[in-house]
Amino acid sequence: MTTPARLEVRHLIRSFDRLRVVNDVSFRIEAGEVACLLGPSGCGKSTILRIVAGVDMQDSGSIHVDGRLVCDTQFRIPPERRAIGMMFQDFALFPHLPVSENVAFGLPGGHAAHRDRVAELLDRVRMSRHRDSFPHELSGGEQQRIALARALAPRPRVLLMDEPFSGLDERLRDGIRDDTLSLLKDEGTAVLLVTHEPVEAMRMADQILLMRAGRIVQQGAPYNLYNAPVDRQAAAFFSDINVLTGRVRGALTDTPFGEFLTPGLPDGSEVEIVIRPQHLRIDFDRAGQGPAPTTENGTAALARVVRARYLGRESLVEFATDPGAIGLSATVPGVFLPPAGTPMWLMLRRDRVFVFPRG
Repeated sequence: MTTPARLEVRHLIRSFDRLRVVNDVSFRIEAGEVACLLGPSGCGKSTILRIVAGVDMQDSGSIHVDGRLVCDTQFRIPPERRAIGMMFQDFALFPHLPVSENVAFGLPGGHAAHRDRVAELLDRVRMSRHRDSFPHELSGGEQQRIALARALAPRPRVLLMDEPFSGLDERLRDGIRDDTLSLLKDEGTAVLLVTHEPVEAMRMADQILLMRAGRIVQQGAPYNLYNAPVDRQAAAFFSDINVLTGRVRGALTDTPFGEFLTPGLPDGSEVEIVIRPQHLRIDFDRAGQGPAPTTENGTAALARVVRARYLGRESLVEFATDPGAIGLSATVPGVFLPPAGTPMWLMLRRDRVFVFPRG
């Protein structure tokens, strides 16, 4: 018998004024797993979170926790009885309560019953010395830690997190994300995290649910979504991309970088050949001569530098090809700032190229 998922969403649909903002969404999250709803603003992420939390109602579909029906369109367990916690974007701490009472707020029973749990969580988030402080006396990062401790205090089966790190200084985020992830894993809580930041999803999630216009267009481990995107838009969501276009002739598409295999597409159909800037290979011009073609990198094409900028960890170099003036960008580790107009040869790593039908 298959063990039920900690959280399972089945065929969820929600519309507002005839606009379907959640369109047949289904997914599972296991205990101790972090799943991330990732996508642009307005794609339906927060609506799904509100429905799971119980503060909004779906038009159809069902939600289950540990195999138990939580709600469908006829049956509904109240939000406070779902064993589902919520961590908000603005932390929502009570300003009139000290840290210890904020953390204890959702715990049943008297002070003796929850004193140990509060002490344990404050120790885990390294905030024990602030137990008697008030929220206005804490930094944004410290408030975030208290909000996490409060959300986890009742030991929810599922924790919902809505853009929880967006209000933090960028320099603080990575450390707090890592601390949060460690605590969530130790607690064994299933987590549904909403974000529009691909870096956050890649850093936090065991599985990413990539959304667009109310649908999950691709889901899986971060490595798989990054290295095997379902379409051009999915590839572009995780990083900058270069795009070449061409037409299929006999299962091949000709480009300035040689021919690419495009099987299964009819002759004359347009395709997009996509490669990320870090996978564009650069070589110096040698009196008009470039590198010989290779199986790994294909045929080199001559280009000229349009602009080069140093970004700290890497340099971004923009090119225009000769002929055709195709605009391409490459990133190079460290400092690499060739002058504008410098001729260089570019190659595409064949194992890092994605080919999609244009449309």
